[in-house]
Amino acid sequence: MSLKQRPSLFGRISMGLVFLFLYAPIFVLIVFSFNNSKSRTVWQGFTLKWYAELFQDSQIMNSLYTTLLVALLSAAIATVAGTFASIGFYNMKRRVREPLMTVNNIPMMNADIVTGVSLCLFFVAAFAGWDAFVTWMEQTYRLTAPRLSMGFGTLLIAHVSFNIPYVILSVMPKLRQMDKHLIDAAQDLGCTWMQAFWKVVVPEIKPGIVNGMLIAFTMSVDDFVISYFTAGAKTSTLAMTIYGMAKRRISPKMNAVSTLLFVSVLLLLIIVNVREARQEKARQAKR
Repeated sequence: MSLKQRPSLFGRISMGLVFLFLYAPIFVLIVFSFNNSKSRTVWQGFTLKWYAELFQDSQIMNSLYTTLLVALLSAAIATVAGTFASIGFYNMKRRVREPLMTVNNIPMMNADIVTGVSLCLFFVAAFAGWDAFVTWMEQTYRLTAPRLSMGFGTLLIAHVSFNIPYVILSVMPKLRQMDKHLIDAAQDLGCTWMQAFWKVVVPEIKPGIVNGMLIAFTMSVDDFVISYFTAGAKTSTLAMTIYGMAKRRISPKMNAVSTLLFVSVLLLLIIVNVREARQEKARQAKR
């Protein structure tokens, strides 16, 4: 009996050490976000003033607004595009689908620095070509057009581009689990293809769509490297603002904003897990 208990005890200790190694720095950050001093080593009393100063800092608030807006828009666009792309892949023949799925996996396996630099070079080349075209139009036909530069638009395009593969990988398994004859059965009962899509396909793959959207939102909020190369000089995300502040001096306001982000992600994960647990119980009850 003792031989059987030793691996279990060792496994629990190992798991505890892993969690301690992962979350101890975050716990220290959260504790010192309530410290009454700017010191990062000495506790001098509880306070909420850093949170008050955080919400009064216009630079951080503007960056947070930009981050959330880009995350919401990119997650919505990537979810729609990725869902329809998944359906297209699903209806392809295997010899065509497999190479395309491999290409779809490349952005996720690729280093962020490579993706960021390549997107930056693409935008610079595209805008240079557009500027040359506008110059030719002005000199030839005396027509004017706006000049383009990197900013919110390029940042949004970049986030959509690296979010789409995650949505595709989330939706594809649900499509494979779906009965291939459901659409034909719905059409035999009088549904058009679009009605069959909304009333049959979407409910079947809805968990994959929701998971893909949550992953896309999280990846967008978490991104720094790609945003750094594609945001331009006038647009800044929260990660970029924190990086700029850290180069000067680490302010307790950074601890406060990091704590809020951690708590937000934690609440989101709890909501998703509770939702999935309730859905699983409902399925088992139906059986």
